Amino acid sequence: MIQTDILIIGAGPVGLFTVFEAGLVKLKCHIIDALPQTGGQCSEIYPKKPIYDIPAYPSIMAGELTDRLMEQIKPFSPGFTLGERAETIEKDDEGQFIITTSHGTKHRAPIIAIAAGLGCFEPRKPPVEGLADFENKGVEYIIKDPEFYRGKKVVISGGGDSALDWTNFLADGVASEVTLVHRRPSFRGHPDSVQKVMDLAQAGKINLLTNGEVVGISGNGAVQSVEVKHKSEGMISLETDHWIPLFGLSPKLGPIGEWNLNIKKNAIEVDTFDYSTNVPGIYAIGDINTYPGKLKLILCGFHEATLMVQSAYKRIYPDKNLVLKYTTVTGVPGM
Repeated sequence: MIQTDILIIGAGPVGLFTVFEAGLVKLKCHIIDALPQTGGQCSEIYPKKPIYDIPAYPSIMAGELTDRLMEQIKPFSPGFTLGERAETIEKDDEGQFIITTSHGTKHRAPIIAIAAGLGCFEPRKPPVEGLADFENKGVEYIIKDPEFYRGKKVVISGGGDSALDWTNFLADGVASEVTLVHRRPSFRGHPDSVQKVMDLAQAGKINLLTNGEVVGISGNGAVQSVEVKHKSEGMISLETDHWIPLFGLSPKLGPIGEWNLNIKKNAIEVDTFDYSTNVPGIYAIGDINTYPGKLKLILCGFHEATLMVQSAYKRIYPDKNLVLKYTTVTGVPGM
């Protein structure tokens, strides 16, 4: 039985930062994650993708952000159970939670912090015949390392931030040719990213096909071309080495959805006072939660983690008075 003060479900950026905030008030943390490494989506899905909204970093790669957070929490010696999914939860006679993983590992804590991001997720796949035959043979749903596409012809499908960001990134001296296909004339991504794509298209540095969608794929053992059905030009055949449909992820809560928590649209409802759930002692922070005005940003998750830890401390030590002390005055142990 692994005993800790705060048991964190999810080793993404928000879960990792929770360790730091808890460490400042001398609370020990242990983290469970189904992935075999820390970082969550930042490590598993887009480690080489730049992030622009982390304070003090004009740009930082997602993988590097994970490394920095791991360095930041090192002085607090958190425990990790990686490669195991949190499955069941129960309460013992002393009011502490016991969580058992998919491998049977048991953990015990008075506080549970669910920081599971999107939960269990899988890419949304387009309904193209024969698609499965080309998966990992030129069809990828996630870009882990952009160097994989150096000097290659790439077709990207999608109209959100991920499609726009990777179009801009790969067109900047990585891929030999980039084509962005979107079924609508307008995009739903960040205005700055949309403008960059438009500027690249006008300069002839990318091919932009709006009002079209990929409906066919062909090749001999690997992708060689895709067929685009265009609203005004009919069928267009594009030679390519890779087709990357970026239509987002289909999130699922997995076993957490059976923990008697209030769920709304596949997210956990919380009280914004301290991000507590309807079950006393269980909190939800980061992308896994929902409340009026919720923004799914890493920096918002950091804020939520900070307030959650203050509340958790008061639950664990109701008779102690917790006074906020600035790290500029107290410093950080081990640093």
